[in-house]
Parts: sequence; C-alpha cells; structure tokens
Amino acid sequence: MEFSRIRKYHKGLKAARWLERHTAWLRSTARWLRNHLDWLFVAFAWLGSKMGWMRKLNPFRYIKRLDWYIIRKFIGTYFFSIILIISISIVFDVNENLAKFTQYHAPLKAIVFDYYANFIPYFANLFSPLFVFIAVIFFTSKLAGNSEIIAMLAAGVSFKRLMRPYMISAAFITIMTFLLGAYVIPKGTIVRQNFETMYKNKKKNTSAENVQLQVGKGVIAYIQHYDNKMKRGYGFCLDKFENKKLVSHMTAMEVQYDTISDSKYHWKARSWKIRKMTGLRETITSGASLDTLIMMEPTDLVFSKGQQETFTSPQLREYISKQIDRGSGNVIQYEVEYHKRIAMSFASFILTTIGLSLSSRKRKGGMGLYLGIGLALSFTYIMLQTVSATFAINAGTPPMLSAWIPNIIFAVVAWFCYRHAPN
Repeated sequence: MEFSRIRKYHKGLKAARWLERHTAWLRSTARWLRNHLDWLFVAFAWLGSKMGWMRKLNPFRYIKRLDWYIIRKFIGTYFFSIILIISISIVFDVNENLAKFTQYHAPLKAIVFDYYANFIPYFANLFSPLFVFIAVIFFTSKLAGNSEIIAMLAAGVSFKRLMRPYMISAAFITIMTFLLGAYVIPKGTIVRQNFETMYKNKKKNTSAENVQLQVGKGVIAYIQHYDNKMKRGYGFCLDKFENKKLVSHMTAMEVQYDTISDSKYHWKARSWKIRKMTGLRETITSGASLDTLIMMEPTDLVFSKGQQETFTSPQLREYISKQIDRGSGNVIQYEVEYHKRIAMSFASFILTTIGLSLSSRKRKGGMGLYLGIGLALSFTYIMLQTVSATFAINAGTPPMLSAWIPNIIFAVVAWFCYRHAPN
C-alpha cells in the first residue's frame, strides 16, 4: 500500500512539472499582454463612457417591474380568453358537422390536423379584437376592484405612464396578428377549404367558361373552357397586337399548365397553329405539341368565393398589381383583404385604449357592465368591418378607406375615452 501511494505521488509530481514546463509560455504571454495593452483597456473604458447613449436604445431599459406585472396579466388573459372561447366554438362546430364528417367518412387525422388545426388560428385571428377587449376589460377591472390601480396612481404613476405596458402588450399582439394573417393563416386556409370541399360537400368553383384576359401589353388570351382540377384549358387562342394591328394569332385545341416547372407561366399547347402577319404576307406554322410561356396562371382564370383569403400578403400585392396592369376590374375584394389585414392588426392599440379607459376606475357592481360594453364594442367593430367591405365592393368606396373606416371611427372613441379617463 505504501509503495502504490508513493508511485501515485511520483506520477502526480511528474505531471505537475510537465504542466509547469509547457505552460510557462502561456503565463509569460498573459504577463506581456497585461503590461503592454493597458492602453486598450483604457480605450474601451473611454468608449464606454462616451457611448452611454447606446444604452438608451435598449427597449428593456424602459420596462420596469410594474410593466412586467401588467404585461404578464394582459398577455396571459388574452391567451386564456382565446383558449376558452375557441374551445366553446370547437364544441359547437363538432356538434354541427359531426353528421357530415360521418356521412363523407372523414378520417380522424384529417379532421384534427387539416380542419381544426387551421380552424383555430383562423377564427382566433378573426376575433382578435374581441379577445383584446375582453382581456383588457377583465384583468383591468380586477386590478381596479383590488385597489391596485388606485395604489399605482397614489404612488405617482400617471395615467399616461400606466398606458405604457398596455401599449407594449398591444404592440406584441399587433405584430403577432399581422404575421399570422399575412403569412401563416392563408396557407392553412387552403388546406381547410380543400377539407371542406371533400368532407363537408362545400361547392368550390373548379371551372371557368369563355375567359378572356390581357396577359401582356397588346397580348390577349381566350379560353373557351378551363378545368382547374386538371389545370387544362380547351379552345385556346392568343392574339398579339402592335400599333392596334394583329400581328400573330395562335390557336390550340387544348393547353396544359406545367405544375412541376421550376418557374411560373409554363404552358404546353397541343394541336397548335400560329399565323403570323407581316404586311400583306401570312406565315402559318403548326404542330402537335409546343412548350410556351404565357403570362397567366390558373389563379387568373378561376375565381372562387374566399379565394383572396388563400393568398399571403406578398401574393395579394403581386396579384393586385398584375390584374390592374391587365385592366381587370375584379380586384376590389383582393384590395380590401390586403388593407384589412393591416387595419385589423392596428385595432389592438385602439381597443386597448378604450378598454383601459373604461375599466380603470373602481365602481360598484363589479366588471359585469364593462365586460358587456366590451363585448358590444368588439362585435360592433367586427360587424363594421364586414359592412365597410361592402362599401368598396358595391358602393365604389376606395378599398383602403373602407378597410380603415372602423379604425377611424373607433380611434375617435378611443381619444374621447382617453381624454376623460384621468378625470
């Protein structure tokens, strides 16, 4: 035992000597840096003292403990109200559609992941103003009932300062609502609408007759019949004009859209013929099959109800621009949808201001009255959005104005409530 202990001690001593011998350069390097780079530490210290203004750019610097307390209450109540109301909606929806699901043999996986997984974010985003108002009214009335707001105001917190955490929470909800409505929900809407067509027997427009549209400057396309399921058109012709004169006339028995191509606008024409006119001379070419580029897509040919909800905001902007260039008048509902997504997102600020102004006082009777007022105002906002959309479609109101009419009206109400709330 004594020998083995001595051997272990000897090995440890050898290891210590090896480390000392091989790490001496590291200690000497650190000593040199410490002696010769003092100016670098001084420079960093001076730079830090001169650039203290950069700390003011940190947004979390302005969020205090009181702000975090209200933000947690706001966001928590917001998501709790979404879970509660959407759960009730799902129960009613299952009760209403269970017979259809059984009749059309909808698989459980499709019901859960294709329908309800896209049903929840769609309706949660649609009724987001309602959830914001309920959340603000609910937890602010509770704070006022517990005299917490009175304590905040007595501690020197002004009503304007009290609004800071509410506006931060509203900004978070605004960004989340916009991103969901502009990029996420449209993709899920496609899956949900396909499910409804297959398992709820909702009719979806899959064909078009006698479609004529301008696909380019001086280029007019015509399709006698188009089948969107097969992405195939019959009785096709394409006319090109220069200086109001016909220079080319192409006809084909059918055209097939290339869905697997890496780029858009690829069509395959079958039994085609092209007549080119140069002055008084005419050249005719024909063939059995021809791959060609035609500046149109299936979405330009078939219009179905709610189609604008399946486009992301960049796709909507591109589609609107393309249709306006073609001289099409069927873009109003797409423009309304594009502006409505932005307007609905900013509604969180307006409804938060109204909710805080109404419920920040401690009154007899509890929160029941203000919760009722909140529900009434939220449903009024949602109804006004639907009505204002018809102004653009049927009455010729500019789409951007019709989408922002509810926000303009409720902004006036919010300003009135904000001005009188401190009193």
